[in-house]
Amino acid sequence: MPVYESIKNADNRIKISEQNKDSVVFGWNEGIRMLARQCSGGAKNIALDGWYGVDFEKIAYALETELKAMGLEVRLLDALELYKTREEIAAYNAQYVTEDPGFGIVNAKGVIEDILEPESIAAMQGKLAHKSGQVTVIYGTGACVRELTPLIDVKCYVDNTHQKVQWDMWTGKLKSFGSAQATTDYDWKEYNYSDYYMLKRQKDFMYGAMDFYIENYFEDDLVVIPRAAYDEMMSTLVKYPIHEVKIFSPGPWGAYRFLDMDYGVENLANNAWNKIGGPELRILIDFGGERSISMPMLNAMQYGKELEGELIDKEYPGLFPLDIWLDDGYHKTPQSAERISMPMHIHPSSRYVEEHFNEPLGRYETYYIAEAYEGANTWMGFKDDADIEEWERKCEESQNIKPIGDWKDFIKNWESREGDLYLIPPGTMHGHGGNQMVLEMDTNPSINGTEYSFFEYDFARPSWDDEAQSMTGKPLKMHLEHGFDMEKCRRASWVDEHLRATPSVVKWTKDYFIDRYKSLPEMPYHVERIHFEKRAEYSTEGKFMHMLTLTVGSRISVRSLGNPEYGADCDKFQTLVIPAAFGDYEIINEDGGRATVVIQRWKKG
Repeated sequence: MPVYESIKNADNRIKISEQNKDSVVFGWNEGIRMLARQCSGGAKNIALDGWYGVDFEKIAYALETELKAMGLEVRLLDALELYKTREEIAAYNAQYVTEDPGFGIVNAKGVIEDILEPESIAAMQGKLAHKSGQVTVIYGTGACVRELTPLIDVKCYVDNTHQKVQWDMWTGKLKSFGSAQATTDYDWKEYNYSDYYMLKRQKDFMYGAMDFYIENYFEDDLVVIPRAAYDEMMSTLVKYPIHEVKIFSPGPWGAYRFLDMDYGVENLANNAWNKIGGPELRILIDFGGERSISMPMLNAMQYGKELEGELIDKEYPGLFPLDIWLDDGYHKTPQSAERISMPMHIHPSSRYVEEHFNEPLGRYETYYIAEAYEGANTWMGFKDDADIEEWERKCEESQNIKPIGDWKDFIKNWESREGDLYLIPPGTMHGHGGNQMVLEMDTNPSINGTEYSFFEYDFARPSWDDEAQSMTGKPLKMHLEHGFDMEKCRRASWVDEHLRATPSVVKWTKDYFIDRYKSLPEMPYHVERIHFEKRAEYSTEGKFMHMLTLTVGSRISVRSLGNPEYGADCDKFQTLVIPAAFGDYEIINEDGGRATVVIQRWKKG
C-alpha cells in the first residue's frame, strides 16, 4: 500500500541549551569526521547499530576512509557474522507469522540475541578484545548487543522511520536480519510481529547505552547527536504539544476533499486513509539547528509517564494507545455506495486480540462527522429483520470476488450530520458510507501500530493500483473467520439506542463551552469538544494525554498557562498530541470566527 506524507506545519519547535544545540553535527562529511574524531589515538572499538533500512556499510566505509586519512589503521567487522542462517531465522519467526492469512502473533519477549550464533558472539568478543593498535568498526543491526557492549568504546545508534521500512518491504529492497542482500522471501508479518519487536528491544537497550544517536533519514545526510543533547531533546519534546507528519494512502473508497486542504502532497490520486495522529507516524524536531531532524514518534515513549500519563504507562507499557484518522468522503458528483463506502467490517475486543494475536488492547472506535455533504451516511449494525446466517453464507460464497447484489438488505444505513458521533465498540458491523469527512478516533492495539479490521465484504470491487493510477488492482482480501467470530449481531434498534451518542455540556462560560458525548462502559476514552470564538482553557490534569483536533476554524495555537513558551500551532484537520504532563493550557483562535476542537482522552487517569 503506497504512503504519501505531508510535512505542512509538522515541525516541533523546541528550545534546548546552547551547549547541547551546538554539539549536534549536520551533514554527511561533517558527521563522519565527528565520529572519526572519537577514535583519535587508535585502539578503539566503535559500533554502528540501528534499525532496519539503514545503509550501515556505506557509513562504515566512509568512516574507514576518514580514519585512514587520519593515519589510523582500521578494521571493519560486519555484524552479519553474528547471525544464524536466513533459514534458521525464518524458522524462528514461523511461530509468529502463523498460517493466518491476515495476522500473526506478537513476539512478546524475543531479542536479537535469540537469532545470533553463540559461537559467533564469542568469536566477535575475541576480535573486539584484541585491538592491536587498530580502530575497529563493527557495523550493522545488532552490532552493539549486550554481550558486546562492554568491549565497545563508542556506541552509536542509527535510526530509521516506520514509513521508510514499509517502502523497502513493499518494493522488495529490505535486508532482514543476517541478510547481505534484499530478503526476497521476506513475509511482512515477520517484520510486524517479530522483527519489529526485537528491533525495538534493542533500541530500548541502546537508549541507555549509546554515546551518539544518528539520524539518517536522507540517504546522503547524517545528523550526529551526542547522548546528552539527545536526552535533553526528548525530555523537552514531551513538554510541548506534539505535531506528527500526516500520512495519506489511496484506495477504492478514496475521495477528494484533500485537494482543497493544501497539504502539499504530490501524486496522491485519491485519499482513502489519512492518519493524523498515532504511534507509527514520524515526527520532525526543530531545535534550532541547520534543519529539522526526523525520528519515529515512538521514540517519545521513553517518557511514557509524561506523555501518556501514569496509568496508561503502567497498564500498557510501551503502547501508544490512541489513533486519529481522517476519512475523506468528498465527491463532486453523486457516486454509488459501492464506490464510496468502506468495506463492511468489524473490530476486535481486548480479549480477542490477546487470545489470538498476543496484543494488549482491542480496537474501540468512534466516527465523529466533521463535515457532512449531500447524501452523508454511515453503515452501522444489522437491520432488525436481517438474516445474519444468510449474510455470512453470502460472504463465504462471495469471498469478495462475486458481488452480493442485495447486501444493502442486511446492513443499516444512517443519515449523517456534522457533529454526529457513532460509537463503534468491538463486534459492531460498520463502515464509512461516503459524502462526509469522518474524524475516526480509535484505540491502537499494537506497539507497532498494526491494523486490526476484519473485512467481511468490499463489494467485489477492484482495489487501487498506484503504479497504473487506476482502480485495477486485485480485490481486497477478507477476514471472514475473525469477522464471524467477533460479530455481536448488533441490530439497528439497539444501535439507535446505544451507539448514536449525543453531547451534554459539562462546562459553560461566556467565552467558551465544553461538551462531552455519551459513552458505553467498554469504551475506554471520552470524546469531548471545546467551542469558542477567541479563546478557551482546558487541562490535562497532569494525567490525561489529549489528542486534540481542530475541526471548525482554520488555525489555533495551544499554549501552556504555566509556561507559555511551551506551545504549538494547529491547522484545520490537524491533530496535536498534548502530553499528560502539560497541565493547564489555553487555546487561541488565530484567524477569528467560530472554532471547535475535538478531544479524545482516556477515561481513567
